[in-house]
Amino acid sequence: MQIVNHCLSAAQFLPSPNFDARPDPADISLLVIHCISLPPGEFGGDYIDRLFLNQLDASQHPSFKDLAGLKVSAHLLIRREGELKQYVAFDRRAWHAGASCFQGRGRCNDFSIGIELEGDITQPYTNAQYQALAAASLALIRQYPAITPERITGHSDIAPQRKTDPGPLFDWPRYLRLIRNDLK
Repeated sequence: MQIVNHCLSAAQFLPSPNFDARPDPADISLLVIHCISLPPGEFGGDYIDRLFLNQLDASQHPSFKDLAGLKVSAHLLIRREGELKQYVAFDRRAWHAGASCFQGRGRCNDFSIGIELEGDITQPYTNAQYQALAAASLALIRQYPAITPERITGHSDIAPQRKTDPGPLFDWPRYLRLIRNDLK
């Protein structure tokens, strides 16, 4: 997997309007792992794409009511079968972390890349997702060397009062082992 012009070559690119310039484009130094499912607990379909592209019809499902008018994005989405979608180029600031803090530094969107896993905190992630996440993470680490395994975190770790993702079923040891084995 390679990164060309701040985009992952293996990902389908669907440009989200929900991004802006980073305060320092050279400061890409954190990777944040999230999870998302729309409707909650359901997988497949194009609702996540629609959310990140500002095309989600809030009347299509009762759980979408709170998403009406919300402007959010992530850099990448990894579907259950390992398919990769990219919404924002890595040198741009995606709107994924919200109010957040990592090692005393706030505004994590300024210096982070956000990866969403299609899932929720109550179900295990798939083998295909771990493989795709590890491959994408390695490409990011090689392209942006300030991202190290120690600078990969969950949304729950940078916004613990608000967020619980990627959740207790995300296998951090497995994921980090996949990365570290390839970095040797």
